[in-house]
Formats: sequence, C-alpha cells, structure tokens
Amino acid sequence: MLTASCAGRYPSPPHDAARAEVADFGHTPDGSTARLYTLRGPTGITAKISDYGATLVELWVPGPGGKATDVVLGYPKVEDYAAAGFYLGATLGRVANRIANGTFTLDGHTYTLVKNRPPNALHGGLRGFDKRMWTAHPDSASGMTFTYTSVNGEEGYPGTLNVSVRYTLTNDNELRLDYTATTNEPTPVNFTNHSFFNLAGAGTVLDHVLMIDAHRYTPMNDASVPTGEILPVAGTPLDFTSPHRIGDRVGEGKAMPAGYDHNFVIDRPAGPGLALAARLEDPHSGRALEIWTTEPGMQFFTGNRFDGSFPGVGGRIYQRHAGVALEPQHFPDAVNHPDWPSVVLRPGQTFRSTTEYRFSSMKDSHD
Repeated sequence: MLTASCAGRYPSPPHDAARAEVADFGHTPDGSTARLYTLRGPTGITAKISDYGATLVELWVPGPGGKATDVVLGYPKVEDYAAAGFYLGATLGRVANRIANGTFTLDGHTYTLVKNRPPNALHGGLRGFDKRMWTAHPDSASGMTFTYTSVNGEEGYPGTLNVSVRYTLTNDNELRLDYTATTNEPTPVNFTNHSFFNLAGAGTVLDHVLMIDAHRYTPMNDASVPTGEILPVAGTPLDFTSPHRIGDRVGEGKAMPAGYDHNFVIDRPAGPGLALAARLEDPHSGRALEIWTTEPGMQFFTGNRFDGSFPGVGGRIYQRHAGVALEPQHFPDAVNHPDWPSVVLRPGQTFRSTTEYRFSSMKDSHD
C-alpha cells in the first residue's frame, strides 16, 4: 500500500505575493451577480473559487518541472453551473449524497425532503448548498471563508443552520478545507466538496493510478442507496487497497456498468485527526494527490454521465471519465442507519470537518 510522505515534495516556482483578486462570474437564475475569487499559495498553487455554491472552479498546481496545470473540472461562467447539474467543485449540503425515499425520522418526527432524484433526495435537494449564494470573507492572499445560513424548512430540513467553509492554500502545495456548522434544532448534516480531479489536465482519468485506504464499502440497491450492509472490497472491482489503474476494471460488475460511484469505509485509526483516504497518481504528468480527512467515508465517482454538453474552462470537453471525484463524507443515507457514524447535529454542538488535498510529484514521493 502506498503511504503518505510529507518530505521530498517538488519545489514550486516563487510568485509575487498579492491580495486576493475578485472578478465577476456571471448571473444566477435569480439575477444575483456571482463573483470569482483567486487565492495564491506561497508555493505556486492557485485556486479560483466562486461564491455561488462556494465552488472550486479552478485549481492550478505546478508539476515536477514547475509548469502549473488546472487539475479540477470547472465551467467558465456561473450560468453553466446553474444549468449543467454535475456539481463540479461545489460545496454540498445540507446532506451530501442520497437520503432514501427523501424521508427520515429524528426524535420521533418524520421529515419529508424535496425528492430531486426520485425516489430519493440527493445532495441537499433542488436548491442545495451548491445552488445558493454564499457570503465571501477574503482575509489574505492564500485563504478565505464562505458562510451561508440555511433557514428552517429549506428543502424540507429542520432547524436553521449556520455553515462556513474555509479554503486555505498552504506552504506545501496543499488545499485545505475546514467546515463548521451550528444549528438551533436537531438536523442531519453531511458536507463535502464535489471536485472532479484530472491530474493531467486533459483527457480521461482511466490511466490514473488510485489507492483507496479502505477494506470495506457500503453496497447499494438499484436506486443507488446503501442497503445497510458493510462488506469487504476483497474479490470485487472495488478493491483499491493496492494501487492500480482506474481503467483496469471500470464498468465491471452489475452495480457499475458505466463506472464507479461507490462509498468506501476509510481504514482510519480510532480517535480524531486526519487520516489518509486515497492516493491518486498520473504517470503522464508525474503529479500525485493524497487526500487526508477527518471523515469516516469517501465517495469514489468517475464522472459516468459526462457527455461533452457543457464545455469547461479553456474550452475543455468533458466526456465520460474526464475526471474522478473523491469525496470525503459520512456514509450516504446515514440518517436512516442509526448504527453508522451519526450525521445528526444538535443545538449547542459545533460540527467540524477538515479535508486536505496534498499535491506532490510521483518521483519525489517515492524516494
């Protein structure tokens, strides 16, 4: 199994420190003006983030030779995000992933949600966090916070929820995301970022080599909702405990005719703190990405529905498997499975979650 390495990361070219930049990003369906904020890290990494959905639009990462490439999928204007429906780079909530039949019972009360992916609720509903305007709080050239208040009854969820997500570019070519939330009534919460990565910046990710630090997964029924079981990945196409090409077994098995879209149970040690969830490598560019998180699970999704309909940043065409989403999260439909890690947030508690995307070169990481 590949292991994490903080030493030996490739050097990035220096850049001139600058204030966070802001530009217009188009208009949302309700007429709001969206903005695009540019963060510049100390070591050459650059992120562009919109206040529409607190969405990561571009992420420029230097390669082993120092040349930067945009390694996430994104659209050139906010109108595309509103129309496309692929959640590229968005902050998802109030509950990411699916809730079975759009219903759950909490403290004796049954709640019915907007079923935007019938018969289920998906990624917070028709207007989840990805389709809301967040308030931007830029405070430095390399970090900023977005906040949003989700009112009681929004998309059917109880309680008023105050949410923040902070984007930070670190000294080590890392993008760090810190989420917090508080509520005035008990409510389920499960946040993640839905970025699709392509470390080469073009083509498909079928030649990317992936390791997922998970020996178990949550199988799904025909409606893509967990059955409640937790099973071993051994002997299935979901076994990424040893690194191999994503394309080696993509599309194998009854549950994945078009590709991967599965939740894995991370082999994290007991207690709080960050744990390695996955390592992704691109042998063509020499880039590597490690994902470290406080979350117990991770959704692995290979962009199975991309069809080229919405050209991306720089005119890139996103066909099937143009990117891979690796989404740290609590398990899908966890609110309906009380024996799983809880997603219920109560008054007086503060939800906290952190994920780090650590970039390096393959050569230096294996030295």
